[in-house]
Amino acid sequence: MTEANTPVTPTVAPAPAAPPPAAPTSKRAKALKGVALIVLLGLAYGGYEWYLGRHEEATDNAYVQGNVVQITPQVGGTVTAIFADDTDFVKAGQALVQLDPADAKVALDQAEANLAQAVRQVRTLYANNGTLSAQIAVRESDITRARTDLARATDDLNRRQALVGNGAVSKEELGHAQSQVAAAQNALSAAQAGVNAAREQLSSNQTLTEGTRIESHPSVLAASARLREAYLAVHRAALPAPVDGYVAKRTVQLGQRVQAGAPLMSLIPLNQLWVDANFKEVQLRNIRIGQPVKLTSDVYGTRLEYKGTVVGMGAGTGAAFALLPAQNATGNWIKVVQRVPVRIALDAQQLVSNPLRVGLSMEASVDITDQSGKSLSEAPHPTSAVQTEVYASMDKGALEAAQKIIAANAGRGGK
Repeated sequence: MTEANTPVTPTVAPAPAAPPPAAPTSKRAKALKGVALIVLLGLAYGGYEWYLGRHEEATDNAYVQGNVVQITPQVGGTVTAIFADDTDFVKAGQALVQLDPADAKVALDQAEANLAQAVRQVRTLYANNGTLSAQIAVRESDITRARTDLARATDDLNRRQALVGNGAVSKEELGHAQSQVAAAQNALSAAQAGVNAAREQLSSNQTLTEGTRIESHPSVLAASARLREAYLAVHRAALPAPVDGYVAKRTVQLGQRVQAGAPLMSLIPLNQLWVDANFKEVQLRNIRIGQPVKLTSDVYGTRLEYKGTVVGMGAGTGAAFALLPAQNATGNWIKVVQRVPVRIALDAQQLVSNPLRVGLSMEASVDITDQSGKSLSEAPHPTSAVQTEVYASMDKGALEAAQKIIAANAGRGGK
C-alpha cells in the first residue's frame, strides 16, 4: 500500500477546564451587603421622617370648602324667566329668576290707594281741630250774649218789682219780666253747656292728632307698612344674586310654580374658599392658631403649593354630626380613631391665579414649630364673614314710594 492511501487520524483538541465552583462565602457577602443597604435606607428614611415629624402634622384627608348660597324665593309665584344657568358667573344684584308679579302689582295698587285715603282722613282730623276751636269761640260769644240778656232782664224785673206797690205795673207785666229772666238764665246755661261740649269734642279730636304729624300718624304708618309689604312682594318677584359667584345645581324650570323657601339654584363665591383638613385626634395637640400650612391639590399636583393658615377647629368630630351617629354603648365595641376638621384659610391672591372648586381633594402639612399661638379651643369669636346689601335696597325703595304718596296727599297745609 502506498503512503497516499494511508488514512490520517484527526487530532482532537483537549476540552477546556471547567471553572471552579464559587465559594459559599462570596454569596453570603452579597446578601449581607443587600441587607445592610436596606437597613441603612430604612434608618435614613426613619431618621428623616422622625426629624420632620417633630415639626409638622400632615394629612391627605382634606377638602376644599366654601359658602354654598341657596337661591330661594321670598314669595311664591310662577317662573316666567331664568337669567342664569350652571357654570355662569353672576354679579351681586343681578337678576337670576323672574316670577309672575301680576297679583303682587294688584295688591300694590290697592295699598297705594289705601295709603292716600288714610293721609286724607288724617288731614281731616287736623282740619277738625281748627273747626272745633272756632265753634268754641262761637259758643263763648253766645255765653257773653246770654249774660247780657240776663242782666237786662234782671234790671227790668227789678224796676217792675219796685213799681208793683204803686200800681204802675200790673202783675201780668211783672210775670212777663220774671219769665224773661228765667229764659235768659236758661239761654246762659245752654251757651255754657255748648262751650263745654265743643271743648270736649276738641279734646277728643286732639287726642287723635296730638304729638304727631301726618306722616307719623298711626293710621298713616299702618297704611304705609301695608304699602311697603306690597311693594316688596312686587320687587321680590325678581330674585337677585346676593353675592358674586358661579351658578351651580340649577333645578328651577320655566312655568314652574314655586313656593317661598323652595331651593331653585345655588351660588358659590369661589373667592371665599377654605380647606377643612381632618386630622386625627393624636395630631391636634401641637396645632395652634396662626401656624402656616402647605397645601397641594390633586388638580394642579405637587408643582403648585398653596399657602394657608390655621384659623380654627370644628366643634366635634365627623361621627358626632353624622346622619346616623355611632351608638358605642350597644353591642360589641371597636375603638376607631376619630378625626376633627381643622379650618385652614387660603391665600386670596393664589385663589385668583389658581382657582379651586368646592369639594376638591387637598393634602395639608402644618408647620408646628411655632407653639406660641393660641390653641384651637381658644380661637377668638370671628365677626360675620359674609353679608349682602342687595335686599336692603328693596326696603329703601319701598320707603321712598310710601313717602312720595304721603307728600302727594298731605297738601300744603298738612303738618
